[in-house]
Amino acid sequence: MQFQDYYSILGVPRNADEKAIKRAYRELARKLHPDVNNEPDAEERFKALNEAHQVLSDSEKRAKYDRFGADWERYQTAPDNGAGTPDFSQWFTGSGAGDPNVRYEYRSSGGEGFSDFFETLFGSTPARGRSRGRAARRGEDHEYTVDVPLREAFSGTERVFDIQAAEVCSACRGAGMTARELCGACDATGSISRKSRIEVTIPAGIRDGQKVRVAGKGSPGSEGGPAGDIYLRVKVRPDAQFTLEGSDLKTSVAVPLYTAMLGGEVIVNTLAGKVSLTIPPETQNGRVFRLKGQGWPVAIGSRQRGDLLAKVNVVLPKDLNEQEHELFERLQAERAADRASTVA
Repeated sequence: MQFQDYYSILGVPRNADEKAIKRAYRELARKLHPDVNNEPDAEERFKALNEAHQVLSDSEKRAKYDRFGADWERYQTAPDNGAGTPDFSQWFTGSGAGDPNVRYEYRSSGGEGFSDFFETLFGSTPARGRSRGRAARRGEDHEYTVDVPLREAFSGTERVFDIQAAEVCSACRGAGMTARELCGACDATGSISRKSRIEVTIPAGIRDGQKVRVAGKGSPGSEGGPAGDIYLRVKVRPDAQFTLEGSDLKTSVAVPLYTAMLGGEVIVNTLAGKVSLTIPPETQNGRVFRLKGQGWPVAIGSRQRGDLLAKVNVVLPKDLNEQEHELFERLQAERAADRASTVA
């Protein structure tokens, strides 16, 4: 029997992905199904199409088919001949049967067709839909991006999402076919898309680019395999007052001129509340104070936090009254006299 090129049957290139293979199969299956196609060879072409789809949609079988080509089934099940090479003689007939240097043609004395041969190899006939011999496969994972303000990322938050989740078709149990017919419930895809709402907890201390896993909400598995997961990649939105560097937060604190000159206390905003900061006399504009343990969690769930770096922003007084204006003039004059006497 001559083995056909599965890629040619489906009309896809050899590097086609799973989606392209499934799409090509659905389109051709609708055209070639014997119930809608009256051409004499429609049934045979439909069987060949199913066989091609069953192999190319299974990553393990496809890898063997790509490696061994038309002989992949023989390599799959041939016993070892004792010399480290497969022995095909039990399946083939010819004058040189048993000679590893002779190429044989597959024949069956019992009228066995390709689908029967396929069933012997893998435990079921592709045209019957669900394959009993196929291993369970886990469903695909999906990833989405979620924007979270920096303050909410610090304290943790909740998000509710409406997603289109794929579920295994109950009519065909994910096979895409019922008996020898395409499944009309899922349009032969094996899954049905339904709108689903999920509530997700964004943990406190999460950082930009980190992911939150929602188990079992991805694509359904096949042959009884578990569903995939959804991953939410967090994008932390910048904050007008705080910036994050490592586990340290940076901010600025307004300090009145009088306090900067004479010393005193100012209130500093942190992400966890307000704290008091002591300003020494003659504090210069731009000086940075480190507030221990007022920064970002070093890891999700950790009580240990980085520091808050507060940069002094000296605020000059506005709308001076006459008396204040005179005081600044006197201060200016005295400072000028002190510099003059120092030079002299």
